[in-house]
Amino acid sequence: MHLEHRLRLTGRSSSHFTRVAAMFAHELRLPFELEVVHDLTNLDAATYGGNPALKIPTLHVGEAALFGTDNICRKLAEIAGRARDSRVVLSEHVTADLARSAQELVWHAMSAQVQLVVGIVFAKLPSDNVFFAKTKSGMEGALTWLEEHFERVLDHLPASREVSVLEVTLFCLVEHIAFRPTVQLSAFPMLRSFAAAFASRESAQRTVFRLDVEEPTSLPNRK
Repeated sequence: MHLEHRLRLTGRSSSHFTRVAAMFAHELRLPFELEVVHDLTNLDAATYGGNPALKIPTLHVGEAALFGTDNICRKLAEIAGRARDSRVVLSEHVTADLARSAQELVWHAMSAQVQLVVGIVFAKLPSDNVFFAKTKSGMEGALTWLEEHFERVLDHLPASREVSVLEVTLFCLVEHIAFRPTVQLSAFPMLRSFAAAFASRESAQRTVFRLDVEEPTSLPNRK
């Protein structure tokens, strides 16, 4: 496939939001370069590919920049000429309320995972703080709901699908919890089984979570 502009993805190999975008690019056979953000304490938007919210990932298409994982998946499908392909299931293609709720809970749990990792694992803040306690409880609630409704949710996705945002995000979430433990996955056998099977995909094997060179494992103390 000829691309008018080269694609660059600003993010981290240890980020589940970045991995979703990277997996989608691989699924759509779109080559890209990963521009690594090494220091998450940096307050310069340029470090995050120009994202003023200081978040990753950012997709660069030529000189243009696009923020947000869901937007990036949508853009990649457009670039690949498959935005209207029923085999590529984007968030807006899901119409069943159950599946829509599932996607919302996956996004919520992914954001909660970031808050727990950055706040407790990196910044060493007390885990019994009411903010983190509620974040963890809400995350466990979301995972419990997804575990209980998993099979019914999948029934609402097209049988002819090759890839879906819902499944890629759920896979990256479960794998990231195993990579950066915040809650016990033993309580979610259905989700673990799904992730184990999904891990055999080429896109998953090409994006295994790892620490980038020189990536800090903790945040420095701020006075």
